[in-house]
Amino acid sequence: MNTTRTLCFVIAALSSYAALAYRLCQGRRSWRDIGYRTLITTLLFQCLTFTMGAVAMQDARLLGVGNLAILLMHLAAVAFCVSAQIILLRWAAVGEEAVRKTRFWVLTGIVLEVLLTALFFLADGPGRAPLDFDGSGDPLLLAYLLAFIASQAVPCVSMFRQCGPCIRMTANAPLRRALRVLSLAAAILLLYGLVRTVNVLTIAAGVEIGARKETVASVLNALGIVTLSLSLAMPSWAPSAARLLGWVRTYRSYRALYPLWRDLYESCPDIALEPPGASFSDLDYRLHRRIVEIRDGWRDLRPYIDRTAEGGGEPRGGDGAGRREPSGESRQAFAEAVRIKRALVAKRTGRIPHGSQDAGDFEDRDTDNFTAEVAWLTRVATAYSKLHSAS
Repeated sequence: MNTTRTLCFVIAALSSYAALAYRLCQGRRSWRDIGYRTLITTLLFQCLTFTMGAVAMQDARLLGVGNLAILLMHLAAVAFCVSAQIILLRWAAVGEEAVRKTRFWVLTGIVLEVLLTALFFLADGPGRAPLDFDGSGDPLLLAYLLAFIASQAVPCVSMFRQCGPCIRMTANAPLRRALRVLSLAAAILLLYGLVRTVNVLTIAAGVEIGARKETVASVLNALGIVTLSLSLAMPSWAPSAARLLGWVRTYRSYRALYPLWRDLYESCPDIALEPPGASFSDLDYRLHRRIVEIRDGWRDLRPYIDRTAEGGGEPRGGDGAGRREPSGESRQAFAEAVRIKRALVAKRTGRIPHGSQDAGDFEDRDTDNFTAEVAWLTRVATAYSKLHSAS
């Protein structure tokens, strides 16, 4: 059990340090912003919480004081939850309302810190076994544990309730995504609090809960913290991640179009505006050029395309192999790929079919919508690659 719980604390701590490091890299341009400083403070408390948790799993004694690592973990967790609530307030409220609610949460946090510290020493926390902090029948220690759980659960409920209206209010797409992830984190951490409460009360009643239920609580805690770390860093890294995903999609389309472009280029080298290259420094430009060159190569093939002949159909999956029935788009793309392949052969042999059609191209698709154009030509190129491999 201790190994799993220690691993959960380590994972939560690493995600916290990763989010802190990422945000600190933006300090040069954001340090004067009070919201940024609040976020850094929150992440520092988050790092301290789970660092102390990992330490407590190995040895709860710190600086010669028994269970001090556990107390520091709990106090840092309270400060972390209060700071996270203040961040959400700064996202959602402005002016006097934000100041008033921020003051309320700061005072509440101070009261909770003092209360937990007093209960810890009144319950003889330094002299107890670390396992007593999983649950105990002692009234003072039980009050300490329930007060700590409540200090975590109440901010989670507040954050979950506020995220919905904030999502509807903001027009900032990255912030909306961050708030959705934050609401998910609050829900997971609230579930952790419920499981933890059941465990504490069960042990206080003298019922053995077993290691598995404690492990479930630790896993929920780690999962909630990892999700929370993502939400706190998301407003800044989400645009970069979106650009990266866009680059990956562009690259995949660019590569998928290559077999079709290659054969059209070999058939008509004049379609290339510049010599083919392998540089991806301006991938969007190269993708545009590849689409234009495929279109030009296609137009060069129009006299050799037999529009009266059937284009053929993609092989069906009715042979028990588990393949799905091809969609209408897939069948059209496959038929177009067959026509292109036949046209290339006809051009090489110099045979112009009687039913050639020297007008239109690719089922007369709308070429003004570049995204749709890329998607369609990628389908055709994929089907063409399958034909090329089969031959």
